[in-house]
Amino acid sequence: MFEKEKQEILDAALKLDRYGLVALSGGNVSARMSNGLVLVTPSGMIYDDMTFEDVLVVDIDGNIVEGTRKASVDTEALLYIYKKMPQVNAVIHTHQPYATGLGLVMDEIPCNLSTMANAVEGTCHVAQYGDPGSLSMGVEAVKAIGDRLAVVLKHHGVIAVGRDLRQALFSCVYLEEAAKTVSVALSTGLPMAEMTQEQIDEAVAVFHRYGQHTLNEQDAHKK
Repeated sequence: MFEKEKQEILDAALKLDRYGLVALSGGNVSARMSNGLVLVTPSGMIYDDMTFEDVLVVDIDGNIVEGTRKASVDTEALLYIYKKMPQVNAVIHTHQPYATGLGLVMDEIPCNLSTMANAVEGTCHVAQYGDPGSLSMGVEAVKAIGDRLAVVLKHHGVIAVGRDLRQALFSCVYLEEAAKTVSVALSTGLPMAEMTQEQIDEAVAVFHRYGQHTLNEQDAHKK
């Protein structure tokens, strides 16, 4: 069941490792299927050691539909996000160092870069701490994320969401790139230049046209 989609989950998880957003078995990747079932990575497995068969299928209440592994300890929190955000079909959780580090000293990461607008579609809020592996992690993430595509989990990591895995992956990768640049700017002790809302909106619109979208997909973004 869902062999192609399970491989896409694994491929995304391997990219997180490649881009330095997780280490070993940290974080998780999940996606909601059209029938409402959710694919999620297993708990505590190093991504390099996984095959697509290790990816689990669960229902929206967390019951295992297919798979022999134990699902990610964050599954309850992830499913809460899917329940509260019906427009979201992919959730990626990382422990990316720069964005997480900024979350220790800032209440939000300002949108001062076009890359940040691309990734998050505005300022990235910092959620209050929720215990890892608990429902509260998802509750705090939903409270803070608003209409953005990512949120920093204070003392923990990042949750990135998207209409599909590609959007969620771009969100967390580009957020980290932006966080690196913001960290460099902060290290100078000088005031950071700010983007206007008009500039942010235009950067978001440009990114919606970016890549090999079909005409139908492009039209959907304009609505």
